[in-house]
Amino acid sequence: MGQPVRDYLLTLCVTAAVTYLLTGPVRKFAIAIGAMPAIRARDVHREPTPRLGGIAMFGGLCAGLIVAAHLHNLDWVFQLSTEPRALLSGAALIWLIGVLDDKFEIDALIKLGGQMIAAAVMVIQGLTILWLPIPGVGTVALTQWQGTLLTVALVVITINAVNFVDGLDGLAAGMVCIASAAFFLYTYRLWYGHMIEAAAPATLFTVILMGMCLGFLPHNMHPARIFMGDSGSMLIGLVLAAGAISVTGRVDPDTMKLFAGSEREATHAMLPVFIPLLLPLTIIAIPAADLLLAIVRRTWNGQSPFAADRGHLHHRLLEIGHSHSRSVLIMYFWSALIAFGAVGYSVHSTSLWIVLVIMGMSTIGLVLLLMPRFTPRAPYWAERFVPPRYRRHRGKSGASGAEPPSEVSSEAESQQGPLEAPMGRKGPESQERTPVVVGVSGVNGATAIGPRSRFSDRGKAESAR
Repeated sequence: MGQPVRDYLLTLCVTAAVTYLLTGPVRKFAIAIGAMPAIRARDVHREPTPRLGGIAMFGGLCAGLIVAAHLHNLDWVFQLSTEPRALLSGAALIWLIGVLDDKFEIDALIKLGGQMIAAAVMVIQGLTILWLPIPGVGTVALTQWQGTLLTVALVVITINAVNFVDGLDGLAAGMVCIASAAFFLYTYRLWYGHMIEAAAPATLFTVILMGMCLGFLPHNMHPARIFMGDSGSMLIGLVLAAGAISVTGRVDPDTMKLFAGSEREATHAMLPVFIPLLLPLTIIAIPAADLLLAIVRRTWNGQSPFAADRGHLHHRLLEIGHSHSRSVLIMYFWSALIAFGAVGYSVHSTSLWIVLVIMGMSTIGLVLLLMPRFTPRAPYWAERFVPPRYRRHRGKSGASGAEPPSEVSSEAESQQGPLEAPMGRKGPESQERTPVVVGVSGVNGATAIGPRSRFSDRGKAESAR
């Protein structure tokens, strides 16, 4: 079992290295051809940033498939299954559509049609859902049309869910990487734990997808030097959907020998059969929820479901005061908690502690990030030894009790603006920070989505002098 792990690790490293090394030249190429759209009202970044990062990610995908095809423990996947070829065909088509959109801004309906065609290409080459394991019913075989429609629907939903969540630096790549890691633990256990060879293609897809995301993340973390664009977000969405389709609709539950042993053991053995119904949804739980909320919100407001806005979950995190990095980390931990929680539900062995540790760390991270931040205050006798921002307010007489500022002075200070220092104040009080303006700077000290009048006003004032 150690040799396959080394082969998967080698495939992961090669995919990540090729993606990382290609991203730099792709960035220069994107700048040269002008693939740097102007900043829109819904954008978070402040400077024009090149797109087309999906070109590097597609190069990593091709490199990972080539390396895996020449490894002793993975080459048989290409010989016995047409799924890798189907994935490459669909990925090439969706990647080409994304590249054209990053450069020329293709209409949303045309992109939707391209996504459906890419999914149909994979179906034609054998990557489709053949049956569904339904709790209480058993294995239900699907007709050709039912399998095709279900496969196309899953691909389109996953692609658009990932595309919708790609709104902050490093968000989409990190969330998909976390989901792929959870998916890999599930498919690898399904393959080697239950000796189901049909789960091997999905295991390979998740490893390559992790490499693509890990190789691109160093260039895409805040502040991002390049965006993956639709060429990248649609590509990783399709690869993620391909892995879910492969393991959900092509693994025969009868090969797990479910009813061997006692009734309790049979019940535990049936969990991996039902998890594929849940795991693909938990992998994209947050992006899918964001997608559904966006459709409802835009339709309710009389807009097109494809109209862009600033009401996504990551935008709301910024509006309530979280910084860019904290918002991304919160989404990371939520994704890890949901995805690994679903995997942990299907694991009943000694390897369960790995999943539990990851879930525990994700929970701790979420609690720490969501806790309100506060400024500690030193006791009066220690104020002279600490910076001024940690000192308490004192009255004019210097008494130990703190006196609240008068309403007049509070009103005067509030009218001065966030960047103007109070005039005529002396002593420690002059060192106190100006209160944060809601909607411009949040409680966590980061600039959120909101009015930028304080920057423009300052520029006008300086030019008038």
